[in-house]
Amino acid sequence: MEVESPTVCCTYWSKPTSLLFKRRRGSNNSLTISIAPKHRLLNSPPVDCPSDEYLLTATRKLTIDELHQHAQDARLLYHEFWTIPTNHLEKLRICGAGTKNRYGTIIANDHSRVKLSELPGDPLSSYINANYVTGYPNEYHAFIATQGPLANTIIDFYRMIWQEHVPVIIMITRLFEKNKAKCERYIPDSQPTQYGPFHVQIKSISYQTDYEIRRLIIEFENEQREIEHYWYTAWPDQSCPDNAQPLIELVKNVEKSRLELSNLNKHFGPIVVHCSAGIGRTGCFIALSNGVKQLDNEHIIDIVRILCDLRRDRGGMIQTNDQYQFVYQALSEYARTLQFSS
Repeated sequence: MEVESPTVCCTYWSKPTSLLFKRRRGSNNSLTISIAPKHRLLNSPPVDCPSDEYLLTATRKLTIDELHQHAQDARLLYHEFWTIPTNHLEKLRICGAGTKNRYGTIIANDHSRVKLSELPGDPLSSYINANYVTGYPNEYHAFIATQGPLANTIIDFYRMIWQEHVPVIIMITRLFEKNKAKCERYIPDSQPTQYGPFHVQIKSISYQTDYEIRRLIIEFENEQREIEHYWYTAWPDQSCPDNAQPLIELVKNVEKSRLELSNLNKHFGPIVVHCSAGIGRTGCFIALSNGVKQLDNEHIIDIVRILCDLRRDRGGMIQTNDQYQFVYQALSEYARTLQFSS
């Protein structure tokens, strides 16, 4: 997995609003951009303060008009993105946990990590590379951000789904990308499948633009629950979708499914979101979900605050500068729909 470095030089592009969602990579043509006046980072600490303090206090509230302007300022967003501490955990003191991490550098931050019920005689059975993530507005354990399951963690994944009463799973990766394994297949092709003690079958499948929806029935110890599985396949690794509209539609549909299934299963649990590492595309989806809710309720947006909250819960969320710009541009486009409808 490649991770962008803040020391790498960048080229800036200027594009009209209608082209905001075209892919930015691959062009060698440097263009001059018009730099908008920089918005003050309100109530923010100095950039050399401790990471914990920065993630707790940094904020930049924008009106919808300011959001539109801000989303097109590539230089400002580049600086803003690299100013926010990543909060990566360097190591975890759980013997053998490394065998359950897809990437050696992506480790579940200890204070917010999901802890599975320990199985008799197996202390490692409590570990899964997953973190609780706060939703809007300060909704405790609204999400679980996790890596794509490995062959040896699929049963742990279902243990987490069951233990946490998860109503919806969001999968934002293909099984293979660029000939590299990104996620083990953990849902049935068509026939019911047994994953350890969990019996899983597909009740229905529907196909939408850029994503598929499966209604799963999971049975464990003579109890059945229904779960919605959204598989978004149009988001390339280390890059961004060409069109944000299906993703915003996905955000809205997921919230509806969460409410429906929480009522059906009589328990309100977190939404599980994963890509491959569980930080890049996963971070973008959760940021969009929280941002849409903030725009709906307040008609302002604070993406700096959203990213700081995400990274406090799971280090490295929103992995690249391109992804950060995409979040701004997608929320800017969504905000336009609010202006048109008001």
